[in-house]
Amino acid sequence: MAGNIHNTAAPIASSLSKLQSLNGLFAIYKKQGPTSADVLNTLKEVLLKEAGVKNPNPRKRKKQSLKMGHGGTLDSAASGVLVVGVGNGTKMLSTMLAGSKKYVAVGELGKATDNLDATGSVVLEKDFEHITRLDIEDKLKAFTGDIMQVPPLYSALKKDGQRLSVLLMKGHKVEAKPARPVTVYNLTLQEFKPPLFTLDIECGGGFYVRSLVDDLGKALSSCAHVKELIRTKQGQFTLEEHALHEEQWTLEHVLRSLQPCSEPEQGVCRVDPPEADT
Repeated sequence: MAGNIHNTAAPIASSLSKLQSLNGLFAIYKKQGPTSADVLNTLKEVLLKEAGVKNPNPRKRKKQSLKMGHGGTLDSAASGVLVVGVGNGTKMLSTMLAGSKKYVAVGELGKATDNLDATGSVVLEKDFEHITRLDIEDKLKAFTGDIMQVPPLYSALKKDGQRLSVLLMKGHKVEAKPARPVTVYNLTLQEFKPPLFTLDIECGGGFYVRSLVDDLGKALSSCAHVKELIRTKQGQFTLEEHALHEEQWTLEHVLRSLQPCSEPEQGVCRVDPPEADT
């Protein structure tokens, strides 16, 4: 009996050790609904359970058995690529925040909401029948390149250590953050079926698609909000090629897709570049 118990425990200890030894970056698919933090905690819980940890608590900050974080928060209403850092790979997540990202956004003309997306309350309605495809394409030119953008009030940005979105939900009065420089590398109109329009967006760090759609609605002498948002690329990770869906949240799949992280003598973590396509 003792031998059988020992044989059962050994693979579990080995799996946990292998999981804790991971260093690098990989991408997962975040579905619409949960927050990015909720998705990350679910991922950690699934991996820890697979490794044999009973009743794991991924939300517990102290004495974490698995060091993991995400780079680039997706709104709860958004879906798509979420880059995850594990072990020393968490040191590279700031690069993900600043790096290039691609989105597909569906906007709805004629209605503005308090949080600038479909989960918010409608605060303004305006006519949109005058807007043509050419009008949108013309206005998009002003939102391409290096531009100034005011972040939305409902955001992950903080004031006095608390997120603006949390302060607003608590009933506190929150002032808008000042406009800040952001970069839009590419911005095109993919489809126009009034009141809906679909944008392809490639942008740099700190850019808010919700603010873009809200500003575009105003520029068109109407109003608009984001109805659907999908992040299709973040850094070198794409939705189609790299993002692990929930059924793939296993140690085996993570090991296959992990971009390993090496740690030079100076202690700065570096992700080795993927091999060039042939």
